[in-house]
Amino acid sequence: MDGNATPVRIEPWSEDDLGLLRAANAPALMDHLGGPETEEQLLTRHRRYVDLSADRTGLGRMFRIVVDSCDGKGGEAAGTVGFWEQTWEDEQVYETGWSVLPGFQGRGVATAGTLAVVDAARAERKHRFLHAFPSVSNGPSNAVCRKAGFVLVGECDFEYPPGNLLRSNDWCLDLGPMPG
Repeated sequence: MDGNATPVRIEPWSEDDLGLLRAANAPALMDHLGGPETEEQLLTRHRRYVDLSADRTGLGRMFRIVVDSCDGKGGEAAGTVGFWEQTWEDEQVYETGWSVLPGFQGRGVATAGTLAVVDAARAERKHRFLHAFPSVSNGPSNAVCRKAGFVLVGECDFEYPPGNLLRSNDWCLDLGPMPG
């Protein structure tokens, strides 16, 4: 990260993060993902995030991105980031995604959070590759992939949410050789 980036940390998703998920469901943030979700969909997603973060079998993890305070004694939730298992082109990989609240955008928060998730996924030592699938029209998310060291594989059709095909870029990051 460059010296001008906002210092952040990631913390495991918890029951207390439903408000953050609701804030990240704003139309401007969900524009490239098929639009905002219903309250029922949000509650289901929140439960999935809590369960994923409690699971320690390598299925993935979800986190809140926290911007550190100047005094180092606190911080403010700025967004979400995580990784989870996915089958892509007949291979088990991790997928990652993130969302940063508008007041924190343009400060390196998404890139810093994504780099922290890369480290967390690598530490699992389960899958060799981590993929991200931002919409081809989502310039900021594609820039995060570039800055975080992902390699652009090419364009693809990606289904998200289920039933909605998006024209996406397939970005891939090699997490290194796996044991065995």
